[in-house]
Amino acid sequence: MNTRRHFFATALGSSAALALRAEEAGRPFHFPKCQIVPQADHSVHFEVAGRETTRWHFATDYPRPCFFPLNGPSGIALTRMGHPGAPNHDHHQSVWFAHNDVNGCTFWANKPDGGRIRQKDWLCYEDSDEHAIMAVSLGWYDGKTQREVLDHTLIAIQRPGDDGEHTLELQSTFKAVNEPVQLGKTNFGLLAVRVAKSLSVHFGGGKLTDSEGRVGEPDIFGKQAAWMDYSGPVKDGVTEGITFFDHPANPRHPTHWHVRSDGWMGASFCLNEAHTITPEAPLRLCYLLHAHRGHVDAARAAKLLAEFAKWPLREVVKGTKPHHQFETRIAAEG
Repeated sequence: MNTRRHFFATALGSSAALALRAEEAGRPFHFPKCQIVPQADHSVHFEVAGRETTRWHFATDYPRPCFFPLNGPSGIALTRMGHPGAPNHDHHQSVWFAHNDVNGCTFWANKPDGGRIRQKDWLCYEDSDEHAIMAVSLGWYDGKTQREVLDHTLIAIQRPGDDGEHTLELQSTFKAVNEPVQLGKTNFGLLAVRVAKSLSVHFGGGKLTDSEGRVGEPDIFGKQAAWMDYSGPVKDGVTEGITFFDHPANPRHPTHWHVRSDGWMGASFCLNEAHTITPEAPLRLCYLLHAHRGHVDAARAAKLLAEFAKWPLREVVKGTKPHHQFETRIAAEG
């Protein structure tokens, strides 16, 4: 080796690195409006302008992760943990993924031999003025064999709205691990929302409405709709709500809905028939939650649905920036 040449090459490289660090050190830091902020106790804050909009919990205290709370524009929680009057419904965890029949195993009810959903890794947290993105890798583990049956990549995208409103987009890819997985015919799964007590029809002063103009559980239960809304009082004189959208590109859109007047709504992907996921054919589903002021405005919801249909799907790839193992990018079509 030419040691003289090696010395000068190393010196030049070090100088360039030092110059780059000096340039970075002199660059003013901009605080992104939307941020993902990891916290203690296995949780992650989603924030807009320093204000928490929701929190992702992935500790193993519960059989599955969840988002809690989902805050409204006033900063008051629009969701709750558990049923207001039924202890056997503690599996209702604010905003959560689950299914009652995965190869015959329940991932819905909290049973000793029920399935468990665990976060395997966080992949990336991305901040910006337009949105904040969290990508995580989840595993669905059979309750009896303890084997992973589904690999679930979740990309959660928070976007700020006007006057404290915000949206949470949930893009999911479910891949069968090694062998086909059947999602059985059931009302329960794959994404559900338990609203705050005051928003429910039975326990509070809430109203349940769908995209077809139907109102209340008797007229809505089991029907297809592009969106579902629960709105009600969050404090004296203040009404807020959550509109739950099914993406137009989802299989079986518009989805069937399982709803209850006691305060929950769920997109029932398998209400009428089972679905099989194979290693070669993943299941991709995308949903949107809109935390809004007042009661739902049907025209405004229709406009947001049209916008939602145009938002790009994303994928997780190997990082291209320094100190980033992974990042998200707009997914390639097909």
